[in-house]
Amino acid sequence: MLDLNLPSLCLPPSFLFYLLKFNRQLYDGYDEEYDCPILDEDRVVDELENQMSEGGVIVDYHGCDFFPERWFHIVFVLKTDNSILYKRLENRGYNEKKLKDNVQCEIFQVLHEEALASYKEEIVHQLPSNKPEDLEDNINQILKWIEQWVKDHSS
Repeated sequence: MLDLNLPSLCLPPSFLFYLLKFNRQLYDGYDEEYDCPILDEDRVVDELENQMSEGGVIVDYHGCDFFPERWFHIVFVLKTDNSILYKRLENRGYNEKKLKDNVQCEIFQVLHEEALASYKEEIVHQLPSNKPEDLEDNINQILKWIEQWVKDHSS
């Protein structure tokens, strides 16, 4: 998800991860079944509001339905082949339930549907994320989009 109101400001793509990792006040408990903290989405939005209103921020997160539509000019949803995703998550040590639920979400394109339901369809795009080369291709595509957006909005 990208917001480019102010192209000179760039927080690292892992900004939200960093924010969450070191700010325990943004959690609302722990989910034993999925072996992960429960995010307090309202607190996250409150915490990010000032940075997002300044613009030029890239948010990297595995969901989007709680982020306000006004924050983004474009949303990219990464899509992975299920057999590749299964191996990735297995290598990360995901428990069986978490692994199966994540793969099932990919099969049913839950995150893509969530993005389409949360934002204007024309700003939601899927990008492949199967092999290392996809990362470079995706970065190049996103950079081209940013360049075009800046050209279109510079006046």
